[in-house]
Amino acid sequence: MARSYRMMTFKPFCRWLASGTVDAMSNTMRAISQDTLGGPEVLREIELPRPAPGPSQILIRVHAAGLNPTDWKHRAIAGLFLPPPPFVLGWDVSGVVEAVGFGVTLFAPGDEVFGMLPYPHGHGSLADYVVGPARAFARKPGNVDHVVAAATPLAALTAWQALIDTAKIRAGQRVLIHAAAGGVGHFAVQIAKSRGAYVIGTASAAKHEHLRALGADELIDYRAVDFAEVVSEVDVVLDTLGEENSRRSLPTLRPGGLLITLLGAGTQVDLPAEAARHGVGFASLLVEADHAGMNSVAELLGSGAVVPIIAGVFPLAEAAKAHAIGETDRTLGKLVVSLV
Repeated sequence: MARSYRMMTFKPFCRWLASGTVDAMSNTMRAISQDTLGGPEVLREIELPRPAPGPSQILIRVHAAGLNPTDWKHRAIAGLFLPPPPFVLGWDVSGVVEAVGFGVTLFAPGDEVFGMLPYPHGHGSLADYVVGPARAFARKPGNVDHVVAAATPLAALTAWQALIDTAKIRAGQRVLIHAAAGGVGHFAVQIAKSRGAYVIGTASAAKHEHLRALGADELIDYRAVDFAEVVSEVDVVLDTLGEENSRRSLPTLRPGGLLITLLGAGTQVDLPAEAARHGVGFASLLVEADHAGMNSVAELLGSGAVVPIIAGVFPLAEAAKAHAIGETDRTLGKLVVSLV
């Protein structure tokens, strides 16, 4: 029986290999790569073999790739999640399925999809083609173009996993979102509002009008006002800025509230203990590829409940310029690289 079982499962696999569904490594593609760590100038356009999808993977013809702060940090800094270069960065992608690997049932060639390549080791969207697990993606809403879709996954998934999966926010709760005009922040504002929360955001005054349009109820100009002196009794704080800002946010929480940090603040061993002394909870989040979460984000995006702000769109050849603008930390919303 064991021998028969192996033959039954192997034959369909062999038929798939012989079918010509995937023309492995016969074509080349453009990609943005780097041989060393450094500034935007280390990025260069090269040609690489076109990848082929393995079992449970899909090959996507990339139409647009979103950028996030993690892109320029990995480009410049050693000791993060990735091994030394050379590598192709990029996690956000929107495009068209070119081929499917063995066992994929969710998608077929020609389907328009968007998603986040598994973070952190699934990078590679700054290229004409990319492969990734089928279940890291969702169908792109038909009323949304590829640039808008590519601007969404990593930042929106981070906000979704923080506010919905982790904090489980509900109507009437007060939520403080730091850097509310940033990539994660402006999605967090909209996701929190979609659940009926009262949203307080910190951002420079020039960005307040945009955030009010997204639904923010109360805005604090961090350059003029100390948020710690004017905010109190919030149920959830989402901090994208780091340890010191997280520490200063603790007194703003009501007893039993929750502080959620990004950017590795949770590696500070005393911060959870300090949160406990304030009588509040603590969580440090790293975004994960998430099929259910992507489907929820797709629904919000398609309905218009979530709308990314696009700070700029660049051709692939100007990826270095996009990186340089992004790492100023002054952009409103998301930067996107268009490949078509």
